[in-house]
Amino acid sequence: MFLTNILLKRVKSKLIMVEMESLVSGHKFNQVRERLGEKLEMIKFDPFIQKDSVYREKRKVKSVK
Repeated sequence: MFLTNILLKRVKSKLIMVEMESLVSGHKFNQVRERLGEKLEMIKFDPFIQKDSVYREKRKVKSVK
């Protein structure tokens, strides 16, 4: 293998930005997580209903360096 092939390979970032969505109201925000980590699920304050709500990871937005 030539040295140029090794130098031109692109390194994947360790972090990705994902979109989190409320299961109750549909409110969305972005969160950063590790690429190899499990999908996120958290309880956070939802401003639409003024109460705590469960948020689940909806989709990947972009890679973060």
